[in-house]
Amino acid sequence: MLSISTYYSLQYLLLLSAAVVFYEIFPLRARRWVMLLFSYLFFFAVSGKLVCYLILSTLSIHHIGIWLSDVQAESKAKLALLGKEAKEEKKALSASYLHKQRCIMTFAVILHVGMLLMLKYTPFAVENLNALIHFTGISYTFRLKKILVPIGISFYTLQAVAYLFDVYRQKIEADKNLLRLSLFMGFFPQIMEGPICRYSDTAEDLWKAERIRYDNLIAGGQRILFGFMKKIVLADRLNLLIKDVFSKYDDYDGFVIALCAICYTIQLYMDFSGTMDVVIGSAQIFGVKLPENFKRPFFSTTISEFWKRWHVTLGTFFKDYIFFPLSMSKPLKKLTTKARKKLGNHFGPLLAGAVALFCVWICNGLWHGAGWNYIFFGMFHFVLILLGSIIEPAAIKVTQKLHIKRTSKPYKFFQIIRTTILVCIGELFFRAEGLTAGFKMFKKIFTNFTFATLKDGTLFQFGMDKQDYIIIGVSVILILIISILQERGMHIRESISKRNIAIQFAIYYALILFIIIFGAYGGNYVPVDPIYAGF
Repeated sequence: MLSISTYYSLQYLLLLSAAVVFYEIFPLRARRWVMLLFSYLFFFAVSGKLVCYLILSTLSIHHIGIWLSDVQAESKAKLALLGKEAKEEKKALSASYLHKQRCIMTFAVILHVGMLLMLKYTPFAVENLNALIHFTGISYTFRLKKILVPIGISFYTLQAVAYLFDVYRQKIEADKNLLRLSLFMGFFPQIMEGPICRYSDTAEDLWKAERIRYDNLIAGGQRILFGFMKKIVLADRLNLLIKDVFSKYDDYDGFVIALCAICYTIQLYMDFSGTMDVVIGSAQIFGVKLPENFKRPFFSTTISEFWKRWHVTLGTFFKDYIFFPLSMSKPLKKLTTKARKKLGNHFGPLLAGAVALFCVWICNGLWHGAGWNYIFFGMFHFVLILLGSIIEPAAIKVTQKLHIKRTSKPYKFFQIIRTTILVCIGELFFRAEGLTAGFKMFKKIFTNFTFATLKDGTLFQFGMDKQDYIIIGVSVILILIISILQERGMHIRESISKRNIAIQFAIYYALILFIIIFGAYGGNYVPVDPIYAGF
């Protein structure tokens, strides 16, 4: 069996190449089946028999979507039979069918989210239950067999739930074509790490199954190479330092821990955004436009803005399906009305918004993993975003009194640095091997900080030499320059594509050689699976 554990394996590149060849040689109708075959082949190679969960999820939303659609059609037909005078009857009938749809959606959410919770969070729940039992002095311990969690289940579960909610809200029609729905759910480049797509994002492009165009092939290849550079040259190289310090933090001082927190933030970004480059580039080859998942988050001036630029599709899912429905619910609307009268127009709405925001960040933390450090990670950002909203009026007054222009470049640079520091603190707890370890590491930054490790050779104890640090520095600067140009509106890939063919391929070959020469290979470097595949 073809075994694939990462997008950066030779096997993935072979599978992608084979998919391109077979996709191109078959006619339109067959190309859809070719894409589905390679999608399931990829997922089977990644997760083996656990592919059954994806199949069951797809069959489930196919049936439930049609069920919802049938109820909606029946409601419209019966309402049409009633005359204009029968207002009360229409109201009662609408309420009856709305209740029925809500029951269907409740069942669907319990089915899909319940499966995710059972597979991913049962060990965490049992562990904490045992800790509570032992705390009370009872010696009994619950035993639990190891549960196999399908790779990507957090991603395709949210995609399935979003599809059903969009059908329920009548934003889209339920798709009766199981092949088209299966392609939407199982499209192989995105199945492991997203982005989390809406049906309206990709279903039509996948169903068109247009022939591969040269410009899409080149543009997709460009993006894949850039993703490889981020992951193999930077993220995997940084892993040597990161895994050692996080597992043996007692052996290092605050400077090394602070440096490691920064390095992990860089690693996570290079790993995840690099993987998104490979995923989006792979899809682009087939003419499928996936939504962007990163929009240069380290140029953010606030934590709130950061999360609008980082893992964009997860953020929009939480916004559309948790935050807005909760904040617009009747209880929170009433709370907003009462709070506005007592607290004013700024602080009043924040009270109800805080409730919805709390739910979003609890879900965000738990979505990333079953652990108290993930819950703390969510609460950390919840508090920062809420505090930012609370103190905004005071911050405006202070800057006005100090005659600081909030739109000036120096002030914006200060905001970016402040936001980046807060993000690095959050990622320290995110990566820590438990919440207690996170607090101990954070404490050390302030109680045992010294620059002595810059001179005593500690930084060369991780299997990394001076050349490694130079490569890391050069790569980070290169990506920073590219990001600055993109932030200013420059479309770099399009600019390259307009160059002479010789210049284009000189750039591509230079990037390939850079990856081959400076990639993290050899005995010290263990290839690291994409980090977000584990979430």
